[in-house]
Amino acid sequence: MQAINLADKLATFEGHWQPRVVGQFNGHDLMVVKVKGEFVWHTHENTDDFFLVLKGRITIRMREGDVALGPGELFVVPKGTEHCPVAEEEAHLLLIEPVGTPNTGNAATAAPRRVL
Repeated sequence: MQAINLADKLATFEGHWQPRVVGQFNGHDLMVVKVKGEFVWHTHENTDDFFLVLKGRITIRMREGDVALGPGELFVVPKGTEHCPVAEEEAHLLLIEPVGTPNTGNAATAAPRRVL
């Protein structure tokens, strides 16, 4: 067993909106992702969506209002809430989701599961 250095894991890949699994916790994937620009509006009907900003800034757009996040801040989008993450500049995030959760809310359009 050894510690996982999230910055080291993020340094191993390029590309945005392509989460990488770095560990698991009680049936959940622990993932890092680089984001820039606007993602798609989507909903997760059966699970909340956890975002922790490691570097940079993001805005979680929701029909009910936006939530702005900076380094060290987290937000949980309640299940069933339509949302759209946006990053003006590249940001790095930690995501926690039940194993197999499609990042777009739809398995047909989701990024493939990649493990580091």
